[in-house]
Amino acid sequence: MASEQQQPPTAKIIDGKAIAQTIRKEIAAEVRSLSETYGKAPGLAVVIVGSRRDSQSYVATKRKACAEVGIHSFDVDLPEDVSEADVIQKVHDLNSNPGVNGILVQLPLPKHINEENVLSEISIQKDVDGFHPLNIGKLAMKGRQPLFLPCTPKGCLELLSRSGITIKGKKAAVVGRSNIVGLPVSLLLMKEDATVTVVHSRTTNPETIIREADIVIAAAGQAMMIKGDWIKPGAAVIDVGTNAVDDPSRKSGYRLVGDVDFQEALKVAGWLTPVPGGVGPMTVAMLLKNTLEGAKRQLTQ
Repeated sequence: MASEQQQPPTAKIIDGKAIAQTIRKEIAAEVRSLSETYGKAPGLAVVIVGSRRDSQSYVATKRKACAEVGIHSFDVDLPEDVSEADVIQKVHDLNSNPGVNGILVQLPLPKHINEENVLSEISIQKDVDGFHPLNIGKLAMKGRQPLFLPCTPKGCLELLSRSGITIKGKKAAVVGRSNIVGLPVSLLLMKEDATVTVVHSRTTNPETIIREADIVIAAAGQAMMIKGDWIKPGAAVIDVGTNAVDDPSRKSGYRLVGDVDFQEALKVAGWLTPVPGGVGPMTVAMLLKNTLEGAKRQLTQ
């Protein structure tokens, strides 16, 4: 009987990979035009300390992405036992190199190096990660514009805007309050006139808050914590989480899932990002975009 058949999924899948590809094409065209006008391509320096496999993999992805759009990549590979002073000296060298428009220090750094000490030495003009205290401070203030926005939060808002989702006047729930995603994305949503509630590990009854939200940005790092019945029907759900869960059927022995129970959310949400293939590709695209913006500022001053 038709009435007993399962309802088909309702959510529109937001294809972050496809949107990121479109953005990369736009960046490549602008890089070409910049190079023709000024005879100079934008440059991104990626500093990596040690040989952590996940960090090496991220850095390789970023360097490959630079090559694809015509951004010049400056590779700084330092040994695990390098001193903090030497890392800071490298950052100073890159600050004074006019060919470098963006500096990214791959985190985490080895335990003997204080991350804050290193990151605060990056010139605000080249802070393509958007984590300099002055950039975050301006993001938090009404009527001020930071030079750069953090890449993952910027990517989340780009996904909403390119999917035709209105932010102004909507209720948004941000799940997680990290300096990298939760805090800056909540500030960005406020700048776009959303009414924002931040849900975190000390929030009681988080589902009641999430259930009222028109937009949910999940960045808590808890595998599939947000269930289908936590989501308001028709809400836009952006899943930033990347969690490995055991899966004996996979060659690797695990699979990646988000902070949202994807199969359940599919039946309730209006829009939904997959994991992988949602926010991840956007982070790299926004890094390239920030580098391009840094170059345009430097060349047109």
